[in-house]
Amino acid sequence: MAQRLSHSPAADHPWARLHGALLRWRLQHAHARVAKRRAQLAHWLDGVDAATFERNGFLVKRQVLPEEQFEALCQQVLNQRAPAHEMLQGDTVTRHIAIGPALLRAAPALAALLQGRLWNGLTRYVAAVDHAPEAFVQTVVTHTCPMARDPQTLLHADSQRPMMKAWFFLNDVGDDEAPLCYVPGSHRLTPARLDWESQRVEEAAERDRPAAPNGLHRVDKHELGSMGLGHPARLVVPSNTLIVADTFGFHKRAQAKRPTMRVELWAGGHRHQGAPAGPLSHLAQRLSGHPNHADPWHARGPMPPDVLPHWRPQDAACDDARHGAY
Repeated sequence: MAQRLSHSPAADHPWARLHGALLRWRLQHAHARVAKRRAQLAHWLDGVDAATFERNGFLVKRQVLPEEQFEALCQQVLNQRAPAHEMLQGDTVTRHIAIGPALLRAAPALAALLQGRLWNGLTRYVAAVDHAPEAFVQTVVTHTCPMARDPQTLLHADSQRPMMKAWFFLNDVGDDEAPLCYVPGSHRLTPARLDWESQRVEEAAERDRPAAPNGLHRVDKHELGSMGLGHPARLVVPSNTLIVADTFGFHKRAQAKRPTMRVELWAGGHRHQGAPAGPLSHLAQRLSGHPNHADPWHARGPMPPDVLPHWRPQDAACDDARHGAY
């Protein structure tokens, strides 16, 4: 049985206790709503996938496409040049190319996958919304510069509410090539997880600081143990594999042991610069006194997905001089 988290001095502060109580109420209602919507979307999944997701918080589907169709998809996607957005985190560059009507027309094998039942069913069910997610061609390049550690390689949750992310890999992902790691079962809002979430908020309220200043809710192995959770599973997979996960669960991208670049189809909950945030999000930022950080995504010109990033120490397109450009 999981041990209850140790008492925090911040919990004795009335304002902190109010923050914690409100958070507990919000999370319980948010997770209950998602569970209800997933039940309504259960027809998209077979019983095995539904049970596997409930147990682990993620699904892994190998050999998604017939070999000829997968090879056609890779060729069609990699031969395209399109405007991109790039972000540097630590030493890792992430590039997104939006998948819109023009790319779908030029890549019919890609369109067939994204309009097919498997992609639609798994992403809709995990996201708990009955419409297809916005998708991108995502490129991840490690060891691009001698910078600090990529924060994505630290174990974290993306949100205090369920959130879907999906990856369809166009390359093999080996053990030394930054595979996704996920703590099985950590997507469930257990009493111990609720205690952990509320304690973090109470302590942050006491310090008048955001509980997750960079948007990532980090956790260490001792906290995992206090919540009755085990070690993360290391998802080493071949190309033509689809992973769909609830990133309320604790996960990370393992540190690559050597420079590596991979291309994948990606869908998730983040917005690029210029996309409107919801009014409740703006209100929460004003009340908390912690506005959004500068958007880390930077527009780049048309390029194929598998081109290496260009590193220039001085580039006005990057507003953080310490990060240079990529």
